[in-house]
Amino acid sequence: MMFLLAQTTLMATGRGDLHRRLGIAAFALAAVLVVVGLILVPTMYHSVWNAAQNAPPETRAKLEKIVLRRDNILLLQLRVGFLFPLFLLIGWRARVRNAGLHKRMMILATAMALPAAIDRILWLPTTFPASPLATDAYMLLAVSPMFLWDVVRNRRVHPAYLIWLGVNLPFELVVHGLWGTAWWHSMAPRLMGV
Repeated sequence: MMFLLAQTTLMATGRGDLHRRLGIAAFALAAVLVVVGLILVPTMYHSVWNAAQNAPPETRAKLEKIVLRRDNILLLQLRVGFLFPLFLLIGWRARVRNAGLHKRMMILATAMALPAAIDRILWLPTTFPASPLATDAYMLLAVSPMFLWDVVRNRRVHPAYLIWLGVNLPFELVVHGLWGTAWWHSMAPRLMGV
């Protein structure tokens, strides 16, 4: 988030040269985040799964409920793991030929990771863990000021939002469709190799 703030501030203040140099570091950090996610997601899943399998009977039921919750969280993590780098790549490729698309896709890519933070804000009204609906609504709420600013200023919807929505919506439908289903709860452990 600090890189995103720094990058947008640099461009807003006319420091494009520094923005481009910092962009290299930001892109490297994004790649590291993706790799760390690929390692962290199965590691966390395995730790809860193993704890549930080896727990004494009196705590096994509680841990098995946590595993079911992790199954659903895995859906969100898979969505972020695929869409975050995809939107970054779209934004990165547009940096020379379409600065507006570049800027918006970088912000929208970052927004894909917001649910991890939003779900940890305990005072927010939520539908989680029963449903990811509130989490997704908060993500849309977070990007809505940028969207509204663009619509008011430009009197049209920028293509970046159409790309973001067009790619994100099928993933949203899959997440909501699989959330809490018996099929997904049987598939998630296999997907995680347990």
